This record gives sequence, structure tokens and C-alpha cells, in this order.
Amino acid sequence: MTNPLTDVALIIRGVLSEPTAQEDRPYRPMILSCVQQAYERDALQIDSIGPQEEPQDFRKRLQSALDVYLADTGSKPKSVCIKDVGTLALKQDLPRSNLPLQNKVALVTGAAGAIGYGVCQVLLENGCFLAAGDLPGQKLDDFITHLKETAPTRVIGLAMDVTQESSVEEGFQQIIRTWGGIDIVVVNAGIAHVCHLKDMDLEAFRRLERVNVEGTLLTLKAAAHSFLLQGIGGDIVIMSTKNVPNPGAAFGAYSATKAAAHQLGRIASLELAQYGVRVNMVAPDAVFAEGEYKSGLWQEVGPDRMKARGLDEQGLHEYYRHRNLLKARVTGRHVGNAVLFFVTHQTPTTGATIPVDGGLPEATPR
Repeated sequence: MTNPLTDVALIIRGVLSEPTAQEDRPYRPMILSCVQQAYERDALQIDSIGPQEEPQDFRKRLQSALDVYLADTGSKPKSVCIKDVGTLALKQDLPRSNLPLQNKVALVTGAAGAIGYGVCQVLLENGCFLAAGDLPGQKLDDFITHLKETAPTRVIGLAMDVTQESSVEEGFQQIIRTWGGIDIVVVNAGIAHVCHLKDMDLEAFRRLERVNVEGTLLTLKAAAHSFLLQGIGGDIVIMSTKNVPNPGAAFGAYSATKAAAHQLGRIASLELAQYGVRVNMVAPDAVFAEGEYKSGLWQEVGPDRMKARGLDEQGLHEYYRHRNLLKARVTGRHVGNAVLFFVTHQTPTTGATIPVDGGLPEATPR
């Protein structure tokens, strides 16, 4: 095992999750807190993990110990102690509700922007425990403070650089140490660049490739590791773009790298379905802001688009609104609602894409 406490926490959370007999929502997860300390009384006590012990062997040993505990006490343990590793305590004070994502733990990468804010708000409103990941700094700190106004005990911030594997791994471990596991991963981190191919600086292209492609790959890799150890399925939603089927001139670096990220999502849907993990994509267009949060992408590409069309900022917004069939203003909350559709399992769907663009015929097939 790569990290004994967090890997064990995932397995324990999976074993303790309650079966529901519902095909689309087979388990009701719970929230755990990880504490590195000695044995506690009245806890389910497990011997140390052997250095060569495989996860499936530990899972069987844990299940056997749990069966004995249930037979002796008639109830689930309030904590699980693993000798020489640590203690995992079940949170007992969480009220039952009808919220569809109660006790689900979600990570949103690249969270501190327009789309990220919309997604985070929708997940929180539906019961999630939420880890909002972004580059470290005041922007992330202020963003977390704002989110905590909605759910003060269900939000943590993750200073995460998705281009660094160690940073991504530590982010997942921090989530697991805090809540015991993870159920939803929204791969939202991404950057843009405006430049014609004939003028493209290779290092500028590589910068997008590192964030948009490698960042997606590293996040998928960490998510897969966590979901497989936990053993109760999971959801991954990748933020795609209308530029995958309908790229734009002078937007080659973004269009190409987002297409690669989209393809990684499709491949992940093929590889992870056997483990009950669904991987889907959301493809928004022209999300300029959500509340007080502006889109980082449009701060990058907006000036060029305004100059090319002789428009001011408001005029650009109106241009994009009127080019879609519904003449709709697309918001971060609209994107969040598309994410919600997937992660609440409204349909048995994986490997699919929801466009959130007001209708763009040139972006077909839909």
C-alpha cells in the first residue's frame, strides 16, 4: 500500500458503507475522520497491515472482523483502530436528509473561477462534503471563505497544482484524512491561450498541455486509485468544451489539449465501468461569470475576441448569447446542474457528454 492510513481509510469506508438495494445508487457512504493515535475502547480493532498484504486480503480480513463485531454487539462500531497505523472515527452527528448527495465527498479542481464556483455551489446545496482545489494563494483562500458561508463544516480548500503528481496525490490524501474517502471528482482545472498556429510558441503550447492534458491524466489516475480501493464505485466528470467538436481559429492550443483531455475521459469510462465508476463530460460554451467570479479563460481570450469583433465586454457577452439557438446566457450554475445530473445517476450513463451551450448546430454531433 502506498499510504497505509489513507489507503486503509478508503477500504474501511467502502466496507462500512450501507448497501441500498438500488441499482443506480448501490451504497450509502459515510463520513470518517482519520486520527493517528493508539487503540480506543469499544472500537473495532484490527491488527497491523502486513508489508506484503494486498488490499483485497485486508478487505476480507476487515469484513470478517466486522461480521464478528456485529454478531457480538448488534451495531456497527463507532471507530476502527488499526494497530500501529491509526484510528478512523465514524461521524455520528450527521442528520439524515433527502438531499441526493448526502455524505458524498467531492473534489473540484480549478475551483476558484466562474464554472468552479457554479459547480461547487450546486454540489454543496445537494449535500456534498466539498474539497475545492486550486493553486495556492489569496484567490483560493477568499474562495474558500465564501463557500463556507454556504456550508461552514462541509468545505475544505486544497492548494493543488494538477501538473505535479505529488501535489495531486497529497490533495487526495488530505481529502481522505478529513472525510475518509471520496465519491465525486470534477476535473475542471484548465487554461487557455490565443495564438495562430503559425505563430505558436512551443513552450506556450506545452504550458497548456501540462495543465489541460497531464493535469487531467494525473487527476484521473489518483481518482481511479482511490475508487478501486474504496470499492463502492464513484463518479468522474471532466470539463470539456464546445471547442472539441467545433474548434476556433487562433484557439488551437486550447482546442487540441482539451480534445486530448476529453479523449482521456472516454478511455477512462471504458476502463473504470467494471468497477462501478462512471466517467462523463460536460461541454460548456461562453461562461463569462458566476456571481462575483469571472472566468479565467475569458480573461485570457476575451480581449482578443473583443478586438477581432470591435466589441466591448458587454457586447461580447451579447454576441455569444445571440449566436446560440436558445439565445441563452450560459452560467456556471447551468454547468453545475449538468454535473449534478451525472453524479445523481438520473440515467445509467457513462462516456457521454452534455453540451451546455444554448444550442450550437456547428458543435454537432451532440
